[in-house]
Amino acid sequence: MALVVICGQPCSGKSTAATNLAEALKQSDSSSKFNVNTIDEASFHLDRNQNYANMPAEKNLRGVLRSQVDRSVSKDKIVIVDSLNSIKGYRYELWCLARATGIRYCVVFCNAEETQCREWNQQRRIKGEAAYDDAIFDDLARRFERPDQKNRWDSPLFELSPLSNGIESYSDVISDAVYYLTKEVDSKTRDVRILQPTIATQSAKFSEVNSLYELDRATQEVISVIVEAQSRAAGGPLNGISIGQGLPNLDVSRSVGLPELRRLRRTFIKLTGQTSLSGRPPPSDSESAKRMFVDYLNRELDATA
Repeated sequence: MALVVICGQPCSGKSTAATNLAEALKQSDSSSKFNVNTIDEASFHLDRNQNYANMPAEKNLRGVLRSQVDRSVSKDKIVIVDSLNSIKGYRYELWCLARATGIRYCVVFCNAEETQCREWNQQRRIKGEAAYDDAIFDDLARRFERPDQKNRWDSPLFELSPLSNGIESYSDVISDAVYYLTKEVDSKTRDVRILQPTIATQSAKFSEVNSLYELDRATQEVISVIVEAQSRAAGGPLNGISIGQGLPNLDVSRSVGLPELRRLRRTFIKLTGQTSLSGRPPPSDSESAKRMFVDYLNRELDATA
């Protein structure tokens, strides 16, 4: 249904904003139509200082969060990403995930000054709560890239201004975000945008990718069974080779060499690909691929006997 990216400098009130937004969504009139899922570093038991200590660790952290977002986004769920999300290129990647799914997208920006964020970080350290080391805080603040409403991946942008006690609960900005995320959409709706998948952002269908993999693996397994059966026969007669339970036997009256089997396999895969391009579906599982390949071998080997 929607992907919400929480963005801001370290200790700018992002988690508070994410919590308030999630609570407001759950209390909205449309809450029965969707689930709210918050993805953050704490849910993976990740230590912020360790994961921002160097660039490889930070890159790994972004990969973990992005993978979880990719698995979570759907048409009936609102996913909130509560992390720094400070790099515009990374926000663009999240935007692409939303577009590939065909859902709404927005950015909630906790616009706190660096001095205020630094003060809140010190207060956390005094209270014994999770806080950034000074060197890591300085590095993250220096590299922070502010969201810009003009960028597709930063739009629409809901900007929260901090108060002395943090982000105000159920502020007008939070209410605006909830309205945008939950409003019913029809042909006359102009103020809510649902991203549309394109060839560049939409992943290939799993069935198509899976069928190619299954076809390659299944035909190779059949070849291996044939070679092993001929090896056990040691040149003697073969009364049919059993490929597997529920599958037709391979009827051969002569020994078939591995080069010939490989040639037949390549031809079969090529013909199957041409058939799928003409509109007929390729085999979608291993059993159907094996059955088609055995039938093909029986026809070809019988014709050349």
